[in-house]
Formats: sequence, C-alpha cells, structure tokens
Amino acid sequence: MTDLRIIQQKLSEIKRRGYVRTKRRGPTGVGYTLESLLQIQENNISSPDFGTIELKSHRHGHSALLSLFTFNRKVWVMPPLVAIRKYGSPDEDGRLGLYYTMGLRPNSAGLFLFVGEEIVAVRSIDGNEIAKWRLSDLALRFAEKVANVLLASAAVELRNNVEYFWFDRARILTGGTSVSILRNQFATEKLLLDLRLHDAGTRARNHGTGFRVSLSNLQNIYSQIVELEI
Repeated sequence: MTDLRIIQQKLSEIKRRGYVRTKRRGPTGVGYTLESLLQIQENNISSPDFGTIELKSHRHGHSALLSLFTFNRKVWVMPPLVAIRKYGSPDEDGRLGLYYTMGLRPNSAGLFLFVGEEIVAVRSIDGNEIAKWRLSDLALRFAEKVANVLLASAAVELRNNVEYFWFDRARILTGGTSVSILRNQFATEKLLLDLRLHDAGTRARNHGTGFRVSLSNLQNIYSQIVELEI
C-alpha cells in the first residue's frame, strides 16, 4: 500500500484549512472537491487513486449509494431472456427489462432476495430460482475491486445556498471482507443487489448486476478499519 504518512500529511493540511467552498454543486461535490485539494485528476476508471488505495468521500450523516462492483459470471439459473419475458416490466425506453433493486420482500414481479449460509439468490414466489451468487465468489470479487479504501468524511456548512466542506476524519478500510460479513449485510438489506438487463430482441442485454452500499455503511463491510490521525 502507498505510504500512509504521505496521505496523512496531505489530509492534515486540508483539515487545517477548515471549511472550503465546494468546487462543484450537487452530490458529487464532496468527492470532486477533495480530489481537487489532493490534486488527483478526476476519472471514471476503476484504478485506485493512491497505489492500491481507492479514495472515497462522503458528507457526515449522508447515505449516498456507492457501486462496489458488478458480477454475473455463471450466476444465471434461468436463461436471462426467459427471466426478462417472464418477470420483466417496461423500462423508461419502453423495453421489457429487469431493472430491480432486490429486497427480502417480494417486489411487484414476485421476485425477492434469498440469503442462505453460502449463497445469495434472486427467487420468485412461484418457486423458480432466477440467479444465484456464491458469497465466497463475491468476497473474492470485492478483494479484486475495492480491497483498500480511504474513506474521508466531511462536515458541511451551507452558506448562501453553497456547500462548504471541512474534511475532518479519515479511515483506511482494508483486510477484505468475508462470507459472514456479506451474509449479514444482505440479510439486513444494507448491501443491495441491482438487476440491470433488458430484452434486446434475440438476447438479453445485461448491464451487469450491481452490488451497492451506502457510503455511511461502507466501513461495516471491511474486516479491518484503521483510523488515521489527521
């Protein structure tokens, strides 16, 4: 991992500045402002910002959702196109699709999330199983994509309808996750599963099943949390 002393020094300097005006309005303002202060070029690729550490930031008390990764490899029990035509609903473009955030209670299509000892699955009240993920596979995917995260927290002041941020806390989330942690997060509906596919005529167009968590709950998915003194 990148030398944490360098990161701590930069964050300490930012903290000493106190409240700084957002450099962008809207939900992404807190992240963009911190990246600008740290002189990190904004991008949409998945490579970590500090060597092996991915930078994430959030406002104190806010629960914006973070997409951790997508995972679909060998998970479909029912052919995706069959599932769409049986349980789908029209999307905003009028295409039949499965665009559902899955919960433990059946949705309007009768689909629900089943959480077992070793698996998490999308099932139907009619008894069919649509797709199934091994929790151990998800833990490995987690390690590949978001093994280490620097989570910076900011207090917020609103001045003349403009946000000002004080980045006053930082934690390193590391050590990966585990089957038991993932099972608990799914069972308490704190880790979300998003189906995102539609009928493309002769095949299903799958945008990748997304696994999401609120930034305020992110630390609960990691096995180790290190508080940085800044």
